[in-house]
Amino acid sequence: MPSKHPTLVLVCKRPALGHGKQRLAARVGAAAALRIAEQLFDCSLEDIHDWPGPVVIAPDQSDACGWAHLHAPQAMCLAQSSGNLGVRLNALDRELRDAGHRALVFIGSDAPALTPIDYQRVCTALITDDTVLIGARDGGVTLMASNRPWPDLTELPWSSERLGEALAEICRNEGHVVRYCGKSFDIDELADLAYARQQLADDIRPARRALLASLDTLGIQPL
Repeated sequence: MPSKHPTLVLVCKRPALGHGKQRLAARVGAAAALRIAEQLFDCSLEDIHDWPGPVVIAPDQSDACGWAHLHAPQAMCLAQSSGNLGVRLNALDRELRDAGHRALVFIGSDAPALTPIDYQRVCTALITDDTVLIGARDGGVTLMASNRPWPDLTELPWSSERLGEALAEICRNEGHVVRYCGKSFDIDELADLAYARQQLADDIRPARRALLASLDTLGIQPL
């Protein structure tokens, strides 16, 4: 029986030196960038542990499912395929829908400001709308959810300020009713850490507090 709750899909990289967050590593050093990546992943774990429905962790390496199960034993692990992010998301989407999942909520592991209220708004919007997005301050998206299969995402301008607009447009062109449920941010650049230092200042969730402590150690000041 399909779950009455949407399925949360965490699309992530297994944190490792030299793997992921390389723009940060160039500014703060490889060890500090790895620590931040690990703590960002911990923030996403807080979110999936609180999720009321099915959870999937989708690491970018086929041998990372053991690692994923150590952190979230309740989650299904489905490794990403090869190709650009659009190709990989389409493949995950198809496989999960073929397995009976219907409403799918995709997040990354670098958007620590997403809150339970954000997730509740998305789930509520999915009752009436086909596709629900939470934007990012850089023009991308921090969450993308849909009751319908994603259109072909291969040619989207990934990692650009036009991504959110382009994603909404191709969904509407496929007949989706699209709703935006606010805006957040993700962590890619050094300036994003300063923004996180400001935006998470009053967040009481333990992994967020640990992230803030690391930013303090690095001397990151709020904007």
